[in-house]
Amino acid sequence: MTDSPDSKKLAERVAALVDAAKRAGADAADAVAVRSRSKGVTVRLGKVESTEASESDDISLRVFVGQRVASVSATASSDAGTLAQRAVAMAKVSPEDPYQGLVDPALLADGVVDLDLFDPTELSAEQLRETALEMEEAALAIKGVSNSGGSSAGAGMGGMVLATSHGFVGHYAATRFSRSVSAVAGEGTGMERDYDFSSRQHYLDLESAAAIGRSAGERAVRRLGGRKVPTGTITAVFDPRVARGIAGHLAGAINGASVARKTSFLRDMMGKQVASAAITVTDDPLRRRGQASRPFDGEGVRGQPLTMVDRGVLRHWFLSNSAAKELGLVTNGRGARSGSSVSPTSTNLAIEPGAISPKDMIAGLKSGFYVTEVFGQGVNMVTGEYSRGASGFWIENGELTFPVTEVTIASNLKDMFLALVPANDLDRNFGTAAPTLLIEGMTLAGS
Repeated sequence: MTDSPDSKKLAERVAALVDAAKRAGADAADAVAVRSRSKGVTVRLGKVESTEASESDDISLRVFVGQRVASVSATASSDAGTLAQRAVAMAKVSPEDPYQGLVDPALLADGVVDLDLFDPTELSAEQLRETALEMEEAALAIKGVSNSGGSSAGAGMGGMVLATSHGFVGHYAATRFSRSVSAVAGEGTGMERDYDFSSRQHYLDLESAAAIGRSAGERAVRRLGGRKVPTGTITAVFDPRVARGIAGHLAGAINGASVARKTSFLRDMMGKQVASAAITVTDDPLRRRGQASRPFDGEGVRGQPLTMVDRGVLRHWFLSNSAAKELGLVTNGRGARSGSSVSPTSTNLAIEPGAISPKDMIAGLKSGFYVTEVFGQGVNMVTGEYSRGASGFWIENGELTFPVTEVTIASNLKDMFLALVPANDLDRNFGTAAPTLLIEGMTLAGS
């Protein structure tokens, strides 16, 4: 939170919860207050479809009695003593879990680090409406665009206060501003839809409404006339939008909780080659204005920047305290709080860029498939099997030629990671970021 009277009240509130838990018989405890504020306006065809605003302050308490743990969640106005007594009573009848507990006090964050995550800019509903209308107008002005799928603009703030029985109290807040628009091109059964968006921590960092609208319209028009291509083995080039999904699959495969549960296909690969030597993957929770930055994690640990994969070799898991204990390791500050539970997750994850431009990457291919969209749930994180519906553009003699639709691309993520070639167009303005990626040897099922 920012240092406002309200944030100080929330800090006092969670500290009181921890004290109440100790008095009720807990050996250790932590408590978190989560504040959320948001407003947004959606328009379609020049008319407002919805105007929404929400505010909430929620608290959760986690207590430990020996190796037993329990948690409760409530609103910030709930009685601390009653919540603490209920949580301790639940813990006493819960099964033992040797991996639960507070982090070692030596690992707790100390001092203040300013990541510049908060922008005090206040936007009215009228300002949001005008932005949404401008985006939609720009999209509809593109020749070939026949309809609007809607346009929206929003602003919000999220913050957290954490207190532990070790004496740690920390808080931070982050703002988020967003713009998005969807455009429809063509008529009847030949219609195509596409979109564009921008999301930033600071209002002035957003892409302009006009640029977002034009991009959405142009993307939709480019998709008109899509057709299937013959089944075969192809080289796929993944647009950064889709490449970010590939990066997300890699993050999921090196999540310590999945490794501990033996549900990751990379669970036995620590210290081994899991990707091509061209691939380095970093994770940095302390990046200024990062979409997933935080001065400490959900357990009070200040995570440091890590190279998760170094030139293809796996170096780290994402670890919370419990996942680390189960694996015989020490948390690296990647515990994310969701209510009263904590699980490991990435922060500002990036597949680092290569040396080749996307244009030169495509120019070097006699044929291939430039993938702009994937859909379906065909990813098995236990085996690595990958099969997704896809659309995009066919590459012929180094150029994008015609739109491709209604095809499926398939492989195994193990093989895909080992074949990855990154371009040099990384945009770090995403919590999970990746440049254009090339993968040889994928199977395309088409006509």
